[in-house]
Amino acid sequence: MPKTKPLTQTNRILVGDCAQLMRDLPAGSVDMVFADPPYNLQLGGELVRPNHTLVDAVDDDWDRFDDFAAYDRFTRDWLAGARHALKDDGTLWVIGSYHNIFRVGAILQDLGYWILNDIVWRKSNPMPNFRGKRFTNAHETLIWCAKSKDAKYHFAYEAMKNLNDELQMRSDWLFPLCTGSERLRDANGNKAHPTQKPEALLYRILLSSTKVGDTVLDPFFGTGTTGAVAKRLRRNWIGCEREHGYAKLAQARIEAVEEAPEAELLEPPAKRTQPRVPFGWIVERGLLRPGTMLFDHRRRHVAKIRADGCLVGTNHLGDHAGSIHKVGAAMQGLPACNGWTFWHFDDRGTLAPIDALRQRVIAEMH
Repeated sequence: MPKTKPLTQTNRILVGDCAQLMRDLPAGSVDMVFADPPYNLQLGGELVRPNHTLVDAVDDDWDRFDDFAAYDRFTRDWLAGARHALKDDGTLWVIGSYHNIFRVGAILQDLGYWILNDIVWRKSNPMPNFRGKRFTNAHETLIWCAKSKDAKYHFAYEAMKNLNDELQMRSDWLFPLCTGSERLRDANGNKAHPTQKPEALLYRILLSSTKVGDTVLDPFFGTGTTGAVAKRLRRNWIGCEREHGYAKLAQARIEAVEEAPEAELLEPPAKRTQPRVPFGWIVERGLLRPGTMLFDHRRRHVAKIRADGCLVGTNHLGDHAGSIHKVGAAMQGLPACNGWTFWHFDDRGTLAPIDALRQRVIAEMH
C-alpha cells in the first residue's frame, strides 16, 4: 500500500472544477468524502402552487445537463477524482434523489467502490406534490461506500447507538428540511442556495465515519454545511466550489462557527476499549445470585443463573446452557447475541439490563 502524502493545507475552499481540483490533491490524502452533486432534476417548466404562487425550485445552470450521457460523464469524472483523493480505508457518502441516485450508484460500483449501506433521509416537512399526480417525494437517498471490499473503514458504532437512545442506529433517518435561522438567505431574504442540507444530517454522517483530526472533503461545497459541522466537531475540511458567490458565503459562515472546546468530548470511548468483565464476576460479587431469573426486555425469554456464571433455560427451541451470549442466541434461534444488552434482571419491579452491573464493576476497577 503506498504511503499517504500529507496535505499541506486544510480548512480551505478551492474554487474551480471539483474533478480537477480533487485530482490535484495528493493521492490518498482525505479520510472521507461527502458529496451532494447536482441532481439533474430535468425541470421542464415552472412549478406553481394551487394558489398560483411560484415554487422556488432548483433551476440553476449547474443542475442542467444535455442528456443522461452527459450527466454520467460528469458523475464518472468527479467520482474518479474523489477516489484519487480518498485514503484506501476512507469512505465516501453521496446523496441524491430518484432523478440521479441510481445512475450514481451504478457508476460507483463500476469504479470499484464497495457499497456499505444506503440510508433513507425521511423528511419530516417535505414539499407537497402540488399537482396531485404522484406520491409526495418525502425522502432522499444516501449511499455510504468504502474504496474497496476489503477496506478497514471507520464506523463509530457506539456513538451511533448512543445517539439513538441505546438502540442500534437504523438506516432510515428522520430530519426536517433546512429551514428557519439555519437557512442562509441573501440581502432580499431569498434562499442563498436552493439545496442547503440540514446541519443535523451532516453531524450524524461525520460522527459516524470520521474521527477528531480527520480530513473531510466536499466536492460540491455550496454554502459550506460540511465545513461548518466539521469545524464544530474538530474535523479538518476541504471544500470545492465553482461558484465564487457560494464560496464567499461558505467562508463567512464557517468563520463564525466555534469548534468544540474539548476534543475528548467528541470521541466517546468504544465499549471494546473497556476492561473485559466476565459475567461470573457479577455473580461472585453478589450483584446477582445463583437461581436469579433473567429476562429479555419483553419477558418473552427466561433463564436462570448458575453458580459458575452460566445460564440455563428452556423454551420451544429446546434446553439451553452456557454463557449469557450463547444462551441468548440459542433461545432466539440466532447465530450470535450480545448477552449484556439482551438479558435483564428484575430491579424492584423494573427490568434493568445486566450491562448496568458490568458498568458498576468497571467503575470499581478504576
